[in-house]
Amino acid sequence: MIAAADLGYAVPGRTLLDRVGLRLAGGRLHALIGPNGAGKSTLLRLLAGDLEPDTGTIELNGRPLASWSARERARQRAVLPQAHSLSFGFTATQVVALGRLPCPRRRPEAEAALVTAALELAGVAHLAERSYPTLSGGERARVQLARVMAQVWEPLDGTLQSATRFLLLDEPTASLDLAHQHDCLRAVRALADRGLGVLVILHDPNLALRYADEVTLLRDGRALASGPPAEAITAETLERLYRVPVRLVQAEGERVPVVVVRGTLSPPANGRSTP
Repeated sequence: MIAAADLGYAVPGRTLLDRVGLRLAGGRLHALIGPNGAGKSTLLRLLAGDLEPDTGTIELNGRPLASWSARERARQRAVLPQAHSLSFGFTATQVVALGRLPCPRRRPEAEAALVTAALELAGVAHLAERSYPTLSGGERARVQLARVMAQVWEPLDGTLQSATRFLLLDEPTASLDLAHQHDCLRAVRALADRGLGVLVILHDPNLALRYADEVTLLRDGRALASGPPAEAITAETLERLYRVPVRLVQAEGERVPVVVVRGTLSPPANGRSTP
């Protein structure tokens, strides 16, 4: 489990997170949603160990996160940032294989099979031999998703074999079309069902309602609500979160409601949309 309590983080002139807590367990998909600048990426980077909190505590599988070496952390969790900078002419297969660098090495044929399986789960097996720089933005995003999935694909040997592994994903659906957004979340949902803990930053509450086990709503560095999506995502909490009027519509035959904006939004002089 990743357990964080009372996290605070500030930069000169601004508090980015204020007393935020979160628990991410194996076999669960936890979604972070909120407006731009809410602190979502900061929280993910703290949980990954890329930033150190000013206040609060973070434990990874029962140990303080700061006590893990960088290599140990890399074997326990994989992080997908918003931006991916890679201009070398690697094939998609070679990019995914980069995710295996911190992992114990298997026989070459086993490594190749694992990379192929990650490509297939991310829906990019047909791109395996394509040069990464020639891919579209959405195709690159799916190859990068396959890379981080390959990093935590299998249990570790030795004393960490039974420890939970984690995927921390920062807006993995941002550059994807509607169909591939769902393909992406079905893939990470499948890994959660295999026992991984998945934290995913999303902008669409409808995706959180459909795929998440838990959700945390962040605004201005604070958690407005947290819990099962059906309890945390309500018209009231979404209106507080995004400051637009919304309603939840239950379509016939659907198990989860759909979030829709009420009325017509028109941009005022300052460029911000209001009801």
